[in-house]
Amino acid sequence: MKIFIIVGMPAAGKNIARIYAGSRDMVYYSTGDIVRAEVKMRGLEVDPVTTSEVSDDLRGEDGLGVTRLALDEILKSGAETGFLEGMRSWQEIELIREKAEGVVVAVMTPKSLRLERVCSRGRDDDSPLDFNERDQREIAYGTAIPIALADAYILNTGTMDESMEQLNAIVTKEMENV
Repeated sequence: MKIFIIVGMPAAGKNIARIYAGSRDMVYYSTGDIVRAEVKMRGLEVDPVTTSEVSDDLRGEDGLGVTRLALDEILKSGAETGFLEGMRSWQEIELIREKAEGVVVAVMTPKSLRLERVCSRGRDDDSPLDFNERDQREIAYGTAIPIALADAYILNTGTMDESMEQLNAIVTKEMENV
């Protein structure tokens, strides 16, 4: 199986991979979706603090717990190709690459544009006031390493169509190497 591992800072636009995968009937799993679902299953309020606490709990002592959940799901799907989004450390990338061929795609967006997106998207676990703190938490998880060592990059500063074209070019090139 070939897994496109989508990484990036909060509000960078990683969701374009979900839209891309959905438009091509490809499997897609997000660690953030797993965390938000767990928050709701526990009957907790979906807010930045609670979501962070549940994320830490699911990650476990080694930090790989939620990635294991997402990886198990995508492998069970039996698909040849899929997307995993939300990996925050190089150890998570290595875990995935033990089970499948992993291509790391980093979505890059300037901080000011990411903040604009947080302010406009209205997700319960987003907070413009906590934006810098969330960035620091993501960096502490190790997010910068997969971004720096990615196999391919999408500069997401234009339209969604432009970003989708960049992702399509990456996927097309990688699928030629299957």
